[in-house]
Amino acid sequence: MSVGRAHHHHRSFLSCEEEGFRLSTMPAVGSFGNGKIHTRRKGHSRFVNKTGQCNIHFSNMDEKSQRYMSDIFTTCVDIRWRYMFLLFSLVFVVSWLTFGLAFWVIGLLHGDMEKNRGDFVPCVTQVNTFVTAFLFSIETQTTIGYGARCVTEECPAAVFMVVFQSIMGCIIDAFMIGAIMAKMARPKKRAETLLFSHNAVIAMRDGKLCLMFRVANLRKSHIVEAHVRAQMVKPRYTEEGEYIPLDQLDMNVGYDKGTDRLFLVAPLTVIHEIDEESPLFGISKQDLEMSDFEIVIILEGLVEATAMTTQARTSYLPSEILWGHRFEPVIFEERSQYRIDYAYFHKTFEVPSTPRCSAKDMEERKFPTSGANSFCYENELAFISRDEDGDGDGDPETEKDKSCPSELTPADRNQPSSRRESAL
Repeated sequence: MSVGRAHHHHRSFLSCEEEGFRLSTMPAVGSFGNGKIHTRRKGHSRFVNKTGQCNIHFSNMDEKSQRYMSDIFTTCVDIRWRYMFLLFSLVFVVSWLTFGLAFWVIGLLHGDMEKNRGDFVPCVTQVNTFVTAFLFSIETQTTIGYGARCVTEECPAAVFMVVFQSIMGCIIDAFMIGAIMAKMARPKKRAETLLFSHNAVIAMRDGKLCLMFRVANLRKSHIVEAHVRAQMVKPRYTEEGEYIPLDQLDMNVGYDKGTDRLFLVAPLTVIHEIDEESPLFGISKQDLEMSDFEIVIILEGLVEATAMTTQARTSYLPSEILWGHRFEPVIFEERSQYRIDYAYFHKTFEVPSTPRCSAKDMEERKFPTSGANSFCYENELAFISRDEDGDGDGDPETEKDKSCPSELTPADRNQPSSRRESAL
């Protein structure tokens, strides 16, 4: 079935295949889960790169140059350093040339450029060519003052021009130096020392299915008032059939409980509880592999040294979310301090007892959750890298029941893994 998009000016339709999409059929509005129709994007481009850069490009902007020039200070701060140095040099050279030309014209009109008798008083002494006028302009604006050239009382226009150039020189100095200092003090580079885990994981935490990811601060200087946000970005169709390519849904990472505010002196695991309000509520492990969404993570805070706000971003695609995994420990207590081992920051281990069904199915079927003993056994299995048994073919409902175990049976607990047997 070909689904189209209507243009604003005329009723011509473009197929989604032409727009870079491949649709199997129309998905149910806001639905996920087994038996539901999925939409796949061909050549999907992520909205936010792993480096935090937003993958967007502006086009057909009306009066772009005028809008950017109206906020010239921000434009100067945002441009690259090489363009900043070029602009810095160009502004000063142009100002020197402009005022040098003004002094040359004043002297030309007064007759200073001609050979005059000894009692002739010029507007500016020792200025009888454009080069000498240009040098006088530089000496005036930079307050070098070599002493060979100076303005006299003969020409009020020359006196006014010296005063005007001095004022304009101060304004140019303040603007350019301020822009460079603001550019140097920007906390943009501070985000490079804020680290996110390569993958997010889905596992049980305190009896509930949760999405988890790690954040860390690589500097000893603190991020003040650090807080984290998460949003799911995915395409969807409205009930009227309107296609929204980048629909944004908030994901609660502890805003109600205050756990979204972080004391980021050691790596922390941010938790999103998959409940009824979560956009992941109806997604199972199988659905995750077929889903088309992106989870954008935004970490914000104040730089301790400058009190300026910094922001670090990353995102996770469904292929970067590991179902049934937990993060390896990175914090170890040694004598009178804690050691952070970043070699394990991105590493995860598998938890075989994690249910494969969605949180919605778990709630409807009232599956019990794993206890502490089960978790210890899961750790043992993780460290010996037990291979997961393959799924057998059978009735879908039966397979769905089998995919939601809360913990391993005693018989499974007594069965050693193949790698353990080989080690023995």
